[in-house]
Amino acid sequence: MTDATRIPVAGTPGYDIVVGRDLDALIPEALGAGVRKVLVVHAPTLGAKAEALRAQLSERFEVYLAEVPDAEAAKRIEVAAFCWQVMGQTDFTRSDAVIGLGGGATTDLAGFVAATWLRGVKVVQIPTSILGMVDAAVGGKTGINTAEGKNLVGSFHAPAQVIVDLAWLDTLPRNELLAGFAEIVKAGFIAEPEILDLIEADVDAATDPTSPVLRRLVELAIGVKARVVGEDFTEQGLREILNYGHTLGHAIEHAERYQWRHGAAVAIGMVFAAELSRLTRGLDDEAVDRTRRILDLLSLPSTYPLGRWKTLLATMQRDKKARAGMLRFIVLDAIGKPAVLNGPEEHLLFAAYSEISA
Repeated sequence: MTDATRIPVAGTPGYDIVVGRDLDALIPEALGAGVRKVLVVHAPTLGAKAEALRAQLSERFEVYLAEVPDAEAAKRIEVAAFCWQVMGQTDFTRSDAVIGLGGGATTDLAGFVAATWLRGVKVVQIPTSILGMVDAAVGGKTGINTAEGKNLVGSFHAPAQVIVDLAWLDTLPRNELLAGFAEIVKAGFIAEPEILDLIEADVDAATDPTSPVLRRLVELAIGVKARVVGEDFTEQGLREILNYGHTLGHAIEHAERYQWRHGAAVAIGMVFAAELSRLTRGLDDEAVDRTRRILDLLSLPSTYPLGRWKTLLATMQRDKKARAGMLRFIVLDAIGKPAVLNGPEEHLLFAAYSEISA
């Protein structure tokens, strides 16, 4: 195990996010002495690693594997029910645990399964993608999708620990690596401008899994989320800023039947949010232009067809962030200064959307 950085998440319960390389030795400690049985929920491509993890843990724990579909296909009630069935048939008790091994969708599902089994058992998250490391596995938001929208069913359930092993990124396909960068960029715009500076200074180093620059970016983005979640675990106020770019982004994912990567949809959502910020909060032109410039450096999209607007608007009106039918958006007064925009008039929304339309 190389030197590891521990980023604490305050609150009750508090926990650590550990960042480093070759961190497998930390997993038994994270599970704790009271656990007897462990369910490893894993993506299909990680079957060999899940078997290796079972072998590693089998001296101390009874380990069961649950292979689930890849990406958003994992986040369905039928898949959660399969995991519950495995736990029921193997007599999991309230003192047992779940491990989420995979990308953001896998950790979302694993967290939801842990949150709902016997009203809550321990979960340790081992994210294997950039998206999972800086966003999905951090913060205790768990959820599954329905036909009506993304993450409409879920629970807040804090992990016992999040183990961010950067070695997973060495073999991650480059398009997945870049898509995950949307969440890092988001953290830069809402709270940590150093992220934007580092990407602009040397995008090749920023996206090299072995570079200290990428590790710095991951730690900065995790730090933003850890601070916010520590102050507002159940999203009663401050935590909403983490939704920058996500209202439209989730609607695009729904429109694309979840065939798009989350980061690609959020990238477009951030450009929309920047344009909406310019119209409603006076965000300066340079900040809007910088949004497009950074996303272009990362080969992330910034436009979407004009003719899809009505469908997207209808989906956004069902978004979990809406209140009493009123749409809510996270916007920027300036870089690093997010704000909530309540119930903007539809003509302003369309005007902002027109600016991102292909």
